[in-house]
Amino acid sequence: MALLDVKNLTKRFGGLVANSDISLQVEAGEIVAIIGPNGAGKSTLFNGLAGHHVPTSGSVAFDGTELVGQRPEAIAAMGLMRTYQIPRSFAAMTVLENVMVGALLRHPSLDAARDASQQVLDKVGLGDRSMIPAGELNVAGQKRIELARALATSPKLMLLDEVAGGLNPSEARDLTEILRSIHASGVTLVIVEHVLEVVMRLAHRVLVLNFGQLIASGAPQDIVRNPEVIEAYLGRKYRA
Repeated sequence: MALLDVKNLTKRFGGLVANSDISLQVEAGEIVAIIGPNGAGKSTLFNGLAGHHVPTSGSVAFDGTELVGQRPEAIAAMGLMRTYQIPRSFAAMTVLENVMVGALLRHPSLDAARDASQQVLDKVGLGDRSMIPAGELNVAGQKRIELARALATSPKLMLLDEVAGGLNPSEARDLTEILRSIHASGVTLVIVEHVLEVVMRLAHRVLVLNFGQLIASGAPQDIVRNPEVIEAYLGRKYRA
């Protein structure tokens, strides 16, 4: 049984169909990347999976439990957690306190949440910056706070929404190694990403969305040679 099983998922906003009849499966232990041009429906898909809106139709099963209609906090407690394209840190709180917001889901004791959060910060390379205000960190630091807060919930599966967006090549490479470490610890990863270097380095399998529809699925090396994918990203003239 797949860890995540999505069947015929559709989301309409009035006359706009943001996701159209999407079906996909993610096995435990996979790293799956979802790519596609802006407006393809990638973040809408994540929002539907994580409970931030209710799909118009279709089903989402996680670890054998139906998620459609469940609240985001209930879905997080089941072990499915997402990050956001634009980091949502609490600027006046310390880096550690930001991560404790996630850790409290599993650790009701403040002391236990603090200890768990410090361990997560060490894992993402922010261990020595835990006591400074989160607002003092640059974009790369904010992305790591977002990642750490999600990781502190002890997820089985993480939905990572453009976690490498806005990073320079060196920062993106460092982040790739952090994600490898997280995956090696037993967390399944589904990544929405525009930085293809990260996709090619990490993903076992790539799914491609365009105009709300799933148009391709396969190994990274096959996807980047797919004429339909090239056209969706770069335009028809590049197919030659």
